[in-house]
Amino acid sequence: MKSLTFTVTNNLQYDQRMIRICGTLADKGYQVTLIGVRNGQGEPLPPRPFRQNRIKCIFGKGFGFYAEYNLRLFFFLLFHKTDLICAIDLDTIIPAYFVSLLRKIPRVYDAHELFCEMKEVVTRPAVYRVWKTIERIFVPRFRFGYTVSEPIAEIFQKEYKVNYQTIRNMPLRSGPAKQVKRKDHLLYQGAVNEGRSFETLIPAMQWVNAPLHIYGDGNFLEQTRGLINKHNLTQKVFLKGKKNPEELKLITAEAKAGITLFENNGLSNYYSLANRFFDYIQAETPQLCVNYPAYQAINLKYGVALMIEDLSPESIAAHLNNLIEDEVLYKKLQLQCSAAAGQLNWEEEEKKLIEIYQQIFA
Repeated sequence: MKSLTFTVTNNLQYDQRMIRICGTLADKGYQVTLIGVRNGQGEPLPPRPFRQNRIKCIFGKGFGFYAEYNLRLFFFLLFHKTDLICAIDLDTIIPAYFVSLLRKIPRVYDAHELFCEMKEVVTRPAVYRVWKTIERIFVPRFRFGYTVSEPIAEIFQKEYKVNYQTIRNMPLRSGPAKQVKRKDHLLYQGAVNEGRSFETLIPAMQWVNAPLHIYGDGNFLEQTRGLINKHNLTQKVFLKGKKNPEELKLITAEAKAGITLFENNGLSNYYSLANRFFDYIQAETPQLCVNYPAYQAINLKYGVALMIEDLSPESIAAHLNNLIEDEVLYKKLQLQCSAAAGQLNWEEEEKKLIEIYQQIFA
């Protein structure tokens, strides 16, 4: 059976999309290796049906990290037995391209987002120019690929003439933990990164009639902690850290409502389709969701979220209070989540992924 290698720049512990993708392909008989980064001593990884390798780097962030990791990754891939390399986002695309070229094996690009349009990239002109140059050079050289939403796939087709499939970030079909009692807090789960509307969500919590639990970390964690202190919300907004996917599933089922917000400060956010959006649906947890194209299209069909356009603190607070206090609306959204969960799940979505790899090796 063919062997597949996937490359990311995280520590593999909490990457739900890659755990699902690699698990599906391993279950189909492929020999799968997922390569990531070892931070510090590195948390031990749970056993999974695919091989996991972490490359230890001296640098932890910035240009030094990307340069070091890409160099180490190049040599790892060069001597690693594999029949295909899949680069996850632009930060691993260069070694994946050159090794696939040297070894004359297929290469695949998996775009988790519009990398150049993330807030931390698009708001820094010099950094943007570097990544955009990499994108323009290498993406057209990846004939096979897929991404997380139709609008992003359309942008790649328009700019680079590549026809990428859409593999959405859907969780396994499990349904909520029926025996778990709903608690009164709101939930944000996922990366605590720039562009996720924490600058307006945190002050909004002054007027929301429920506490907020935030599960995750990222490049905006310290700023979020500062906002919590600034607005005297230490007894109302709680930073809970990262949890593994199985723990998070139970936590999501316990929450009163979920939150999926993004600033409109780059096309990556505007055309996003986040894991958490579908995680809330599977848990039958109604959510407040930003009214951007990919979310809007799904909500028009399934009616699983209360949508919001104005992301000011006052608007967020009013919408959250409406969501948790209007019992008729809440129950309606919950029932519609239950109905949608049977279709919006990984067991349905993985069929497209399997077909992609079958076609590559056909």
